[in-house]
Amino acid sequence: MKKEITFKELRDSGYLDKSINEEIQANLILRIQLKKTIFEGLWGYEDTVVPQLKKAILAGHHINLLGLRGQAKTKIARSMVDLLDEYMPIVKGSEINDSPFNPISKFARDFIEEKGDETPIVWVHRSNRFFEKLATPDVNVSDLIGDIDPIKAATLKLPYSDERVLHYGMIPRANRSIFVLNELPDLQARIQVSLFNILQEGDVQIRGFQLRIPLDIQFVFTANPEDYTNRGSIVTPLKDRIGSQIFTHYPKTIELAKAITEQEARITPSDKALVLVPNLAKDILEQVAFEARSSEYVDAKSGVSARMTISAMENLVAAAKLRLIETDSEQTSVRLVDFTSIIPSITGKIELVYEGEQEGADEIARMLIDNAIMAQFEKVFPRIPKLEKEGVSTPFTETIEWFNDNLLQLNYTDEDNEFKINLLMVTPLVELIEEYYPEISEQDKLFYMELVLWCLTISNKLDKSENDQVFTFDSLGLGTQFLGHN
Repeated sequence: MKKEITFKELRDSGYLDKSINEEIQANLILRIQLKKTIFEGLWGYEDTVVPQLKKAILAGHHINLLGLRGQAKTKIARSMVDLLDEYMPIVKGSEINDSPFNPISKFARDFIEEKGDETPIVWVHRSNRFFEKLATPDVNVSDLIGDIDPIKAATLKLPYSDERVLHYGMIPRANRSIFVLNELPDLQARIQVSLFNILQEGDVQIRGFQLRIPLDIQFVFTANPEDYTNRGSIVTPLKDRIGSQIFTHYPKTIELAKAITEQEARITPSDKALVLVPNLAKDILEQVAFEARSSEYVDAKSGVSARMTISAMENLVAAAKLRLIETDSEQTSVRLVDFTSIIPSITGKIELVYEGEQEGADEIARMLIDNAIMAQFEKVFPRIPKLEKEGVSTPFTETIEWFNDNLLQLNYTDEDNEFKINLLMVTPLVELIEEYYPEISEQDKLFYMELVLWCLTISNKLDKSENDQVFTFDSLGLGTQFLGHN
């Protein structure tokens, strides 16, 4: 915290008063010149959103971030705080961050006139120069702009015509700061109208006061296209006053999606040490979101938030941690059978179309998981043929035949060694993994074994039933039937 100084000391220090646009632009240019990351933690936007943001800032524009839910719109807005100077001087006691060089409130003007060079100056940290408001239908002009305060008028014995009886709303208090208005289309049209003058001329009017307060604010708005077109809209004159509209998007690759989940999932270092998550498990988890975004059962207009996979990863690790606690073990690895634990994360994060609602959210979640598992399987193993030619074996034939005389039960609450012993009983499956992936770790081999079994059931080569915490893998019964006829 910087110490309080006088106006004279500030001026003698050579401090240069800047508008917020000039301040953000100067710090952006410096970061570019020093080859520093402009916006920390934004994955997949380096060649799309970030260049547009740079141009909008250099143009001095207010910005509207338009995109589906879970596309880091708020994160982008909050990261702009890093482009502010660490500290900003204001007139002590000012409610609207008055600059001593350019005071805009009556309080600050009168104070400077009275104190002159001895006017006390305090410093505001950049973390306190970020204001955020969710645009709900109940937001009114008083909340955003301000209103007359009758209690203040009575206490100070001032008429309502005196500027000193005003109570400033959130926007005037964000003077010389960044103001983010989330879900702009949800703001009533008459409230949006109150923003016209602020955006264009930088001033406000309160309750008919012939009062000009030239505010200096960097506005960032966010909007969802679904809200934009259906639930609400941005009135045309307001949209016309927003300099740049930038479209956000979901991660385009599994690797980018994994980086986002790794960054955002709330998993403690101790839990990471206790629970190993195979890389293929991470790929399948992200693939679920990709499958959901292209599914005919999921409402594409609503989007599938990145928060779905973040929540799913937290649930997946929690399931493995619960097994550790229940089996009194020291360490475990995520299994494919653990993926049933992410169903609540899926059903709570997707909006279904009519056909999806008919199927049921739980069934759709299971279908998305199966589709994701199969999509990743086909990247690491040969495709399982739908029809097998007589006398022609596939890499999976021996594994399928093993189940003609055997069955396998996998309980996801079994401790690791017992789970491993059960899987290793399927000797053709062990040989298959050794043939294709001899160099991978033991935990990965076990996960790959599960993957093959799961995909054989999806492809109707084996039968899989689930009862409480036990998954049973068995033949489809054809072999037993033929033996019976003989």
